[in-house]
Amino acid sequence: MLDRLQSAHVTDIATSPYVMEPSQEGTREPPADAGSGKVRLLDRELWGRREIKVRTAPSFIPDKSLYTKTSYQPPEPDGLTKREGETVAGFISAARKRGMKVWFQVQSAIPPGYRVQFGGPSENDRPLGPDGKSGPSRVDANASLAAPDVLEYGRAMMKDLARAYPDIDGIRLDWPEYPPYHAHALFFDFNDHALAVARLMGIDVDRMRRHASQLQHKLSGSLTDEFLAKGLVLDEESLVRALAHYPGVLDLLRLRRKLSGDLLSSFRTALPSKMALVPQTFPPPFHLLSGFDLASAADLVQGIGVKFYTMHWPMILSDYASAMSAGSAKSSAIAEALVTVFGTGEQPPAGAAQFHYPEPDEAHTASNNAIRQKIETAQASAGSCQVYAFTHAYGPLDDVMRRARVCWEASNGNMWVNRYGYMSNEKITGFGDLVNPSD
Repeated sequence: MLDRLQSAHVTDIATSPYVMEPSQEGTREPPADAGSGKVRLLDRELWGRREIKVRTAPSFIPDKSLYTKTSYQPPEPDGLTKREGETVAGFISAARKRGMKVWFQVQSAIPPGYRVQFGGPSENDRPLGPDGKSGPSRVDANASLAAPDVLEYGRAMMKDLARAYPDIDGIRLDWPEYPPYHAHALFFDFNDHALAVARLMGIDVDRMRRHASQLQHKLSGSLTDEFLAKGLVLDEESLVRALAHYPGVLDLLRLRRKLSGDLLSSFRTALPSKMALVPQTFPPPFHLLSGFDLASAADLVQGIGVKFYTMHWPMILSDYASAMSAGSAKSSAIAEALVTVFGTGEQPPAGAAQFHYPEPDEAHTASNNAIRQKIETAQASAGSCQVYAFTHAYGPLDDVMRRARVCWEASNGNMWVNRYGYMSNEKITGFGDLVNPSD
């Protein structure tokens, strides 16, 4: 595998601190994205299959003494750890001998944090909406970013990974925010831990709850074609203007930015200075809703990954459209407004029902210009902190390379590709030709 990637001029590679094996009781690989991604099939077979159930185990022996201040505990090593765990350390050593940097990707707020497909917070640590409920199941299982046990677990995990794998170059931290996959998640966080932080910030919690409920109700049941036809483009200035009558919602967004920034700061402090921390976030303007502050994060970290996983964009817009459908607005007006507001660059569908997760052989609807503009906007907000464009290898060859070329050029060659399981030999050759056309 490393020979193949080296031939494509790969300079950095990311993995995670676990190993896996087939299991009938396991989770689906590739991930099902809360059901929407069940259409996905791997380009590179695992145990001879393009989709398979697997179970995982840590690739190392966690240091339990680091976790005494949190109720969350790392997964227990088992026979799979004993048989296969050393594979990860061997992989790191082999990659570094080839001059490649090696990173771990872990989750910021989904204990135990090694893999997005398992784990999650306790009932008391779930993010809550203004109604005090966590709502239906989500693509992510993020906890409230204010939960003390979750934060303490994350800090312990940073120290543990640095101890077990001192040769890695850094940590890629996924979802240090409130992932905006679902409309109801846009109104998190009324968890008691978060409200305690809000009060310390001087926020009127009652007003925040009242205004969040009012806006949620308006968006879900009071929209008209005339309102949607205003053609709002979402940026920081226009967001503040649009929420002028809901200052409590602006407070909620301010709280979410504070919690995201505090998490990044505490995790950065827990890591050795020689190890970089690169958080991964959603592209503009989704990040305005997730709580990830590009400018503030830039002062804390050694780079910021912006994810262009464009198969998710219509999935997100579909969920938003469904939440907005109870009013008198036509489905076509809702669809056009969402495409305009979030700048996804596609031709608005005739109705919101046409937003769908692309099939493996289907081109993604995001336009080149939309991807480019989002990268440029993110870099402008991050200033001198490097923004990395994270493209995705899911999809047909021509479309994967189309999206990758935009990311490569707009980021000045600072691009990651997710994930190896979708990179056929033809795609790997295509990436090699992209970054070094003289070959």
